[in-house]
Amino acid sequence: VRLDEFGGGVVQPGDSLRLSCEASGNTEVIAGLGWFRQGAGKAREFEATIRWKEVETRYADAVQGRFTISADFAKRMVYLQMISLKPEDSAFYYCAQSLLGPSDDADYYVDWGRGTQVTVSS
Repeated sequence: VRLDEFGGGVVQPGDSLRLSCEASGNTEVIAGLGWFRQGAGKAREFEATIRWKEVETRYADAVQGRFTISADFAKRMVYLQMISLKPEDSAFYYCAQSLLGPSDDADYYVDWGRGTQVTVSS
């Protein structure tokens, strides 16, 4: 499965941004899609995940209420809507797919996109 993220950019604190991830290839194997991020000098962190073709979602505590994951399964797209962005949200954001369903554990994810950078700065 190939994953391509887009929609990153430079925004100001308090702004909103929507990231998109397009899945292609053998998408029938996808059980879950997740968003992770990695800031400079930091470990990769789980942000949100969704069960493929269902409405089950899960979020990291740090982004609960600010980030919303959604999907258009017919278009094989997953989105991450982010509001009230903070400087600490600055990171590369990655989309990843899991064969075992949604999880906050990066080890469950077998395919990763190349990432899209989000910078929150005044």
